Amino acid sequence: MSIADIINGTGAAGASQGSGVKKKDQLGQAEFLELMIAQLKNQDPFKAMDPSQFLGQLAQFGTVSGISEMKEAFGTLSDAMRSSQVLDGATMVGREVLVPSDEVMLQAEGPVKGAIDVPTGTTALQVNIRDVNGTLVRRMSLPTSSGLQEFSWDGVADNGTRAAAGTYSFEAVANIAGKSGSLEMLMAGRVNSVTIDAATGLTLNTSNLGSRALSDVRRVM
Repeated sequence: MSIADIINGTGAAGASQGSGVKKKDQLGQAEFLELMIAQLKNQDPFKAMDPSQFLGQLAQFGTVSGISEMKEAFGTLSDAMRSSQVLDGATMVGREVLVPSDEVMLQAEGPVKGAIDVPTGTTALQVNIRDVNGTLVRRMSLPTSSGLQEFSWDGVADNGTRAAAGTYSFEAVANIAGKSGSLEMLMAGRVNSVTIDAATGLTLNTSNLGSRALSDVRRVM
C-alpha cells in the first residue's frame, strides 16, 4: 500500500466525519510521518519499498516544509524589525538630530543650530547664510580645529536686526592646505513625530528641516 492509497483512504473516511478532518492539501508534517510509518507497516515484504524512494519522499516533504517554515520565520523577523523601528522612533521624538542639509527654516523666535566636520589642515572656516533670494545675510567665522565643530546662528543679520522667518541656505567655505573649498553642512532639527512605512522605513518629521530618513542622521543631540 502506498502513501497515496492511505491518503485517499483517509480522505474518504474523513468526508463522512464533517469538516473537522484536514483536507489532503493541508497534510502536516506529523500526519505525513504517520502515513509514512503506516506505509512501511503495510508494505508487501516481497515487494519492499525502495530505500531511495523512501528518502526521496522525505526529502521532498522536508523541502516544502522547510520553505513554509522559512516564510513564517521571515514574517516573524519582519514584524520584529518593524516593532523595533517603532520603539526607535518613539525614543527620537523630542530629540535634536544632525542631518546633511544646506537649507533650514528660521522660526520667528529661536536660533538655528548646525555643525561642520572640519578636516585636519584647515586654516580658515566661514559660514555664509543667504535668504531665498540669494542675498548674503550673515557671515560667521568658526574655529578651525579638526573634528565636528558645532555652531549656532541667533537669527541676527550682519546689520544687527533679526532676519525674517523663512528658509535660509548655508554654505561652509574653508581654506585647507592653501586651497579654498566647500564643506558639507549638517543642520540640526527637533523631531516632532515619526512615520513608519513598509517601503521607506522610519521617517523623522521635523519643523525646520522637513521629513528626513533615519539613515540620514549623523548625530542625536
